[in-house]
Amino acid sequence: MRSNIIKFFSRRRSWTLPYVLFLAVFVVMPLVLIMVYAFQAKDGGLSLENFERFINQPEAANTFIYSIGIALITTIICIVLGYPAAYILSRMKLSTARVVVMLFILPMWINVLVRTLATVALFDFLTLPLGEGALIFGMVYNFLPFMVYPIYNVLQKMDHSLIEAAEDLGATPRQVFTRVVFPLSMPGIVSGVMMVFMPTISTFAISELLTMNNIKLFGTTIQENINNGMWHYGAALSLIMLVIIGITSLFTDSSSEDAANDGGLL
Repeated sequence: MRSNIIKFFSRRRSWTLPYVLFLAVFVVMPLVLIMVYAFQAKDGGLSLENFERFINQPEAANTFIYSIGIALITTIICIVLGYPAAYILSRMKLSTARVVVMLFILPMWINVLVRTLATVALFDFLTLPLGEGALIFGMVYNFLPFMVYPIYNVLQKMDHSLIEAAEDLGATPRQVFTRVVFPLSMPGIVSGVMMVFMPTISTFAISELLTMNNIKLFGTTIQENINNGMWHYGAALSLIMLVIIGITSLFTDSSSEDAANDGGLL
């Protein structure tokens, strides 16, 4: 018996068992429950009425479309602000860049609700109205570091001999950036997009605090349905959001690979 236990723990595959159990309990099982509830009617039978309700109720569909729009605006602003910051950081001395990156990451050590409440206090101090503008500002403030760090990480590890080769072949600084640097940094951009877009489209606390609950995002709709005991409809909304995010991630992954390959060929 003892020899069997020692043999079991001596295999590398055995040490993956805790991770497999964790994924099964906290990842796979919740997803399975979401799918089961989404395709169930109130009487427990198999039904598509939850999805029909989403299609027939314009309020939920409009909230979903509006949430995608807010997520896209937030993601675009984060790219516009985050890429130049990451590019500048990648060209700094490593010791200096690490300090600045730490300053970017430092606010993430504070809970998102505390940061959002601080944003509300800032708007009150400046006598600025809470609403859609405050919502977008709060989203960008909370998720900008998630855009900066992945891009910086890719740019910092980039093979600079490719840049030198392009310069030796007569490429201008603009051509070096558009044909070498930017395509090779696409994996970092895609990672940043996914880390900003996905939580933005599903968040609800930030929108409730920065709009005084006057603007609803899709995450708020899901939360309200689950809190009101409508688990089946809430699960259907969650599944729709997961499918859209999954499709988006597939397209972004394929586009980033194509851009990186094109950059390598050029």
